[in-house]
Amino acid sequence: MAHALNGKHIAILATDGFEQSELQEPKRLLESWGASVKVIAPGDASQIRGWKDKDWGENVKVDAPLKGAKADDYDALVLPGGVINPDKLRIDTDAIALIKAFGAAGKPVAAICHGPWLLVESGLAKGRKVTSWPSLKTDLGNAGAEWTDAEVVVDGGLITSRKPGDIPAFADAVAKALAE
Repeated sequence: MAHALNGKHIAILATDGFEQSELQEPKRLLESWGASVKVIAPGDASQIRGWKDKDWGENVKVDAPLKGAKADDYDALVLPGGVINPDKLRIDTDAIALIKAFGAAGKPVAAICHGPWLLVESGLAKGRKVTSWPSLKTDLGNAGAEWTDAEVVVDGGLITSRKPGDIPAFADAVAKALAE
């Protein structure tokens, strides 16, 4: 499905250990539909390293440091999974503050696989319908979310998906949210 995302600016928040496909493929799709997509990461690294299958994957260029990143500069936020990536980010106060700022501004926040751990930490999961990698079901329920096993769940501006196989539906839901 073709989307007209020209003029839309999307931030992807990630650090070392992101699931390779869950960052690169949504980025590729959203850019192919006209969006400007920037990778934001903590620290001053020029690259972050992905996780692919059972080992380290490829490096991805960091476009902007997390320090100083503002929700006002973007139209949506994407949170890729991987176990390592969201586990590191959920203890980073700047990362949580940025996620909260997107939520407070009513901008789309999209999390896939283990990315919804960041929705727990930021408080955005409470009272919302979500999905995730199945092992997060209890965490999300304990945070006050209603978990369901679905390819993509959209609850207002909150968009969640389960796994890499859901990426086409995930990216499509992000694009639709931006078109509204």
